[in-house]
Amino acid sequence: MIDLHTHSIFSDGELIPTELARRAQVKGYRVLAITDHGDHSNVEFIIPRIVKVGKAISEKHGITVIPGIELTHVHPDSIAALADEARALGARLIVVHGETIVEPVLPGTNLAALKADIDILAHPGLISDDEVSLAAERGIALEITTRRGHSLTNGHVFRLAKLYEASVVINNDAHAPEDLIDYEMAMRIVLGAGAAAADFEQMRRNAANIAKRVMA
Repeated sequence: MIDLHTHSIFSDGELIPTELARRAQVKGYRVLAITDHGDHSNVEFIIPRIVKVGKAISEKHGITVIPGIELTHVHPDSIAALADEARALGARLIVVHGETIVEPVLPGTNLAALKADIDILAHPGLISDDEVSLAAERGIALEITTRRGHSLTNGHVFRLAKLYEASVVINNDAHAPEDLIDYEMAMRIVLGAGAAAADFEQMRRNAANIAKRVMA
């Protein structure tokens, strides 16, 4: 199992990175990205610390931690530049907090993110056909999420991703220990979105390919 979207105490998560990684490992995860919420106020604080602890965990704990960031509620005009800054600070994985229907994300966030140098557009809500087509063209993965609320549009996201052959990954968006799920529950959530077991395995391969690419 690979999860490319989780949160620690460096944003609104409940656990320090080492405990988050250990709990994920017990659930069956072998690769974990820690992608705390970031904007212009805190990327310089978060990223170097996740880089440092991620290296220590990866060397000693038997699970690979990818240092990342989730750019959250950033103005669409600023996403591309902040993504570049996050890369320069050492973030290997850039996630953007998409236009979920349960938060007042600025319209235009999905499109701006898909034009920037990012890896995953998280919980993109009622994403448009054109935006999904752009995600496919640019090789940016769309997220199926296990997180309550954000998951309400999983079916819509998966249907359009399938239509336009966009890459999809399944992530926990974990903030607390109970958010980490095992293989069986992840499979059920994917099936609930209208996908098949083969689609779930493809999502897992997509995540593995992203992890390999960003850590190369």
